[in-house]
Amino acid sequence: MDITEKIKQEIQQNPIILYMKGTKEAPQCGFSSHAVYILMQTGVDFETRDVLANPEVRQQLPLVSNWPTFPQLFINGELVGGSDIVNEHFKSGELKRLLAEVA
Repeated sequence: MDITEKIKQEIQQNPIILYMKGTKEAPQCGFSSHAVYILMQTGVDFETRDVLANPEVRQQLPLVSNWPTFPQLFINGELVGGSDIVNEHFKSGELKRLLAEVA
């Protein structure tokens, strides 16, 4: 399986997945740290993938998602966006609605 198919499979198999720099326990950039913080505040269980540890994913994910930066949050197979959008959705209550729809 090529890396593009692997990424697509991960997105479909994980109801909430955050592609980020670093890990949930040790984010490696402020934007990733903020996205993790927001998700932790919601109390949901979510998966993360460290794009710094896997250069192929870091290179190919923006082509799959059509989103150039990290982090990238996917809920139910759909791209929500990066840290700023996740933050806006959190403040507006939209993130809570999206998370309530998790299969």
